[in-house]
Amino acid sequence: MHIPDGFLSTPVWAALDAVSIPAIGLLANRARAEIDEARIPLLGVMGAFVFAAQMINFPVGLGTSGHLVGGALLACLLGPGAAALVMTAILAIQALVFQDGGILALGANLMNMAVAGVIAGYLPYHWLGKTRYRRAGIFAGAFLSLLVSASLALTELLLSGVRMPGPVLGVSAGLFVVSALLEGAITVSVVSAIERLHPSWIGNPVPLRSTAFVLLGVGAVLLGGIGFVFASQSPDGLQSLAERVGIAGQANAIVAGPLADYQMHGLASPVLRRAAAGLAGVLGIWIACLALGRMISRRRAA
Repeated sequence: MHIPDGFLSTPVWAALDAVSIPAIGLLANRARAEIDEARIPLLGVMGAFVFAAQMINFPVGLGTSGHLVGGALLACLLGPGAAALVMTAILAIQALVFQDGGILALGANLMNMAVAGVIAGYLPYHWLGKTRYRRAGIFAGAFLSLLVSASLALTELLLSGVRMPGPVLGVSAGLFVVSALLEGAITVSVVSAIERLHPSWIGNPVPLRSTAFVLLGVGAVLLGGIGFVFASQSPDGLQSLAERVGIAGQANAIVAGPLADYQMHGLASPVLRRAAAGLAGVLGIWIACLALGRMISRRRAA
């Protein structure tokens, strides 16, 4: 789902870089109403959990894998403004540190997942969250969130002059639908589990010692540290599409990330390299989200 540098034409990535900055700014203004001092730790633990979950690819068919994106999950539990900020932190660190997604293409990835994906994930939940169709709203939000993000990525590639034969485009769309269905199922499961453990989670301060908070933190550490052992090694939907249309070789890195390919260099064991990089990412995302939360909270107080 993360578009690398080299796939998009200059007019496309430059326009999206320019548009994504004010879009994130508008959502940051909304976040002021969603974040207070007591809820800041939630941003850290949710950011760490989603980052770690994104590292775990699962098979979706035809030699292709997918992974949780998490825009709807964040929007349901934090609100759309805070969710956009957390997703921005995740995508920025992935691009700058892990070389996962391009630096020039960061605006495109932000628009696809942190802006459009979060809003698409939030709206069905907002409309149905207080009705008997609450779970359907959560599922629909997660389903739409991934499909909107994927559709925008495909549109950006087409606008960049990437030729996609009809059959290839159809197969890719079908695989994204499968990924969206799994995104919906995972999101409903996680939100339901959290609400069973802590019914007042949404919209209220959550004690740091609450079972839900502790389990999310433990889950982030486990997924980041050892989850890769169980992850599919198949390319994700965008990588698979790039291979099918012959642009995979165009991917390039403007700057080499210190933990590129999720590897902590200098360690002898491949397992330790991956585990150390994953845990470093979990810690980095947690710190970045706490810092963003405190910044927004101070502006709200001012």
